[in-house]
Amino acid sequence: MAVKKTKHEMPEQKPKDRIKNFNEVPYGYDEKTAIEEAKRCLQCKNRPCVDGCPVEIDIPDFIKQIAEGNIDKAVEVLKSKTSLPAVCGRVCPYENQCEGECTLLKIGEPVAIGRLERFLADYERDKGMKIPKKTRPTGKKVAIVGSGPAGLTCAGDLAKMGHKVTVFEALHAPGGVLMYGIPEFRLPKAIVNAEVDYIKQLGVDVKYDVVVGKTITVEELLEEYDAAFIGTGAGLPRWLGIPGENLDGVYSANEFLTRVNMMKAYQFPEYDTPVKIGKIVATFGAGNVAMDCARTSLRLGAEKSYIIYRRSEKEMPARNEEIHHAEEEGVIFKLLTNPVKFTGDEKGILKEVECLKMELGEPDESGRRRPIPIEGSNFKIKIDTALVAIGQSPNPLIPATVKGLKIGKWGNIETDEEGRTNIPGIFAGGDIATGAATVILAMGAGKKAARAIDQYLK
Repeated sequence: MAVKKTKHEMPEQKPKDRIKNFNEVPYGYDEKTAIEEAKRCLQCKNRPCVDGCPVEIDIPDFIKQIAEGNIDKAVEVLKSKTSLPAVCGRVCPYENQCEGECTLLKIGEPVAIGRLERFLADYERDKGMKIPKKTRPTGKKVAIVGSGPAGLTCAGDLAKMGHKVTVFEALHAPGGVLMYGIPEFRLPKAIVNAEVDYIKQLGVDVKYDVVVGKTITVEELLEEYDAAFIGTGAGLPRWLGIPGENLDGVYSANEFLTRVNMMKAYQFPEYDTPVKIGKIVATFGAGNVAMDCARTSLRLGAEKSYIIYRRSEKEMPARNEEIHHAEEEGVIFKLLTNPVKFTGDEKGILKEVECLKMELGEPDESGRRRPIPIEGSNFKIKIDTALVAIGQSPNPLIPATVKGLKIGKWGNIETDEEGRTNIPGIFAGGDIATGAATVILAMGAGKKAARAIDQYLK
C-alpha cells in the first residue's frame, strides 16, 4: 500500500478567534488520526530519527505501538526516556531534529513525530499518569539549581536511579523558561504543572524562593549534598545598543514575557493585568521568542504588531510553524530593516523608532548573509512599546559566586560533553553552559549530566 506523502493535519483555532484569547492554538490529534499517522512510519532498520533526538527516545518503537493500537505500551516506551513529553510535543523544533532525519522526507513530509508525542502525553495525562516503581535508595543526595527543562530532566532521571534529589528554584513557581518564558497559547501552564507533578511523584523535592548565589551558595549546598547540577539558563537579555533604549516603553523580551506569564496577563481581559502595551508594538528580532512577543502583543490588545528584522525571511531563526502562525494572526513583518534610534516625548516615554533599510552581503560567521545598511534610507515608525528579542546570555549569578569555576568568554559555565565542570561534584547543563538554545537541547544536557552524576556518586 502506498504511503501517504503528507502529514495528517492537526486541527487548530482559527486566526481571527485565537488572537482574542490565550488558549492553546493547536487542538492535537485524536486517537484515530494518531493511529493513521503512525502507520506512515516505515520502521527503518537504521532508525535515523533516533539519531536526531537529543533525549534518545525510541521513536520507531513508540510509533509502532501507536500504529498497532497499543497506546498504553506506546506511553511506556516514550516515558522510559523522557519525563517531559507534553512539553516536547509542543515546543520541540522536531523539524530540525527527529523529523529532519525521517526517511519519508525523500518523497514528501516526515512522520509527525512531535504531534504523536503530544498525543501520547495528553492521552496519559487525561487517563492518569503512571508512576514507575522506585529504585532502591542509594543514600546519595543531589542538589539541582533551577527547575527549567535541564534541571527537571536531570532531577527526574536521578530520582529514577535511586538518588535523593532536591530542586532549588528562585521563583515561586516551577518550570523556569517553560513557565515564565513561553506564552500560554504555545505551552499552557497546566501542562507544565502536570509534568512537574510527575517528577515530584518520582520522589523529587522542590524548594521555591531560593536564589542560589544569594540565599545560599553552591559551596554551602555541597556541604549537605553529594553533588550539584546547575541549570539556571540564559536569563541575561541582550540589547540593541542604540540611543533611547532607556526610554519608558522599551523592554527586553525576557521582562515582557515574564510579566505576562507571572502577572496572569494570559487571562486578559478577564483578569485586570498590570501589563500594558499600547496600540502599536514593535518586536526586534526574528527568533521564536520574538514571535512569542509579537503574537502575545496582539492578544493583549495591540492594534498593530511589528516584527523588525535586519535580514530577510530566509534567515529568520524562528521555527517555520511559529512564523506561519504569526503571519496568519496579522503580525506585520518589516524585514531588511534595522533600528538605529528610539525617540521619546518630553516625559521620557517612547513614541517612535528610526530605522534604516538593509541589503544582504556575503555570509558572516553564522553562515547567514551579512546585513549591510543602505545609506540615506532612514525612516520612522510610530510605536508605543518596543520589545527587544535578539537573544539572551547565560545567567551570571552563579558563575560569579562559585570560586574557581571555569567560565567561558560569553559568561557560560564550561563543561565537558557530559556536563562535568572543572570542580569535582559540580555539574552544569542547558543554556547556562551553551548559551541560549532550545528546550530539547537543555533536556538532552540534563539527561547526560544525570548519567555523569550517577557515575560520579558510585
